[in-house]
Amino acid sequence: MIINQISHIEMKNYPTNLTENQWQFMINFLNSNRKRKHNIREIFDAIFYLLKSGCQWRMLPLHFPPWNTVYYYYRQWKNNGLIEEIHEALRNLIRKNAGRQESPSVACIDSRSVKTTRSGGECRGVDGGKKIKGRKQHIVTDTLGLLLVVVVHPANVHDSKAAQEVLSRLRGRFNRLSKIFADGGYRGELVDNVKRIFGWVLDIVLRSDHEKAFVVLPKRWVVERTFSWFESYRRLSKDYEYQIETSETMIQLVMIRLMLNRIKK
Repeated sequence: MIINQISHIEMKNYPTNLTENQWQFMINFLNSNRKRKHNIREIFDAIFYLLKSGCQWRMLPLHFPPWNTVYYYYRQWKNNGLIEEIHEALRNLIRKNAGRQESPSVACIDSRSVKTTRSGGECRGVDGGKKIKGRKQHIVTDTLGLLLVVVVHPANVHDSKAAQEVLSRLRGRFNRLSKIFADGGYRGELVDNVKRIFGWVLDIVLRSDHEKAFVVLPKRWVVERTFSWFESYRRLSKDYEYQIETSETMIQLVMIRLMLNRIKK
């Protein structure tokens, strides 16, 4: 009876599992000649399942490798830069397939505040405007909505104050970048500082005071759509991570999964 149940679990194919074509892309970044006890493809499947379902590491289904093995590989790939490397390569591929150059010329910046859990974690604060105690996910995207950079910081840090650190992570990476669209929260001396320090134009897109109904604003909707994509992944519904670096890695992994979905099955 128990054996039959376990066999049934092992046969289950979750929607978050990698397809064959997606796995062929991922395997290019791994040492496939090394002998391992557990299947690396199943490790990735377990991580993507966790992102989508929002479950705890210890509550991963039995058909995946042991949770501590999955977590070990996750930490190793986070620390050695493999996750970021895969993310960058995927973004370049998606842009190329869309007829774009690898380096965008225009970007969009925005942030959203998310609650943290009772266990807390480092670097938390209260967003007084939205009445949220937690952290901000501060991102820059290209005009396709693909992630260029992410910085997680306390929610009480104003966008205009955190933006310079966020934008500094773009320096030297995208040689065609010349303009960044932002909302009214980035007004003030930041506009001049961005031009002086980085040589980019920070274009502030404001809502009209005369519009009472919701209006989609040019360019700004792109980054807001990216945040809406995050809503499909329960692991990002709150910030469950103790370290902000782990929060940033989780966002990169979600973007990897989203971009993999654009690879033909």
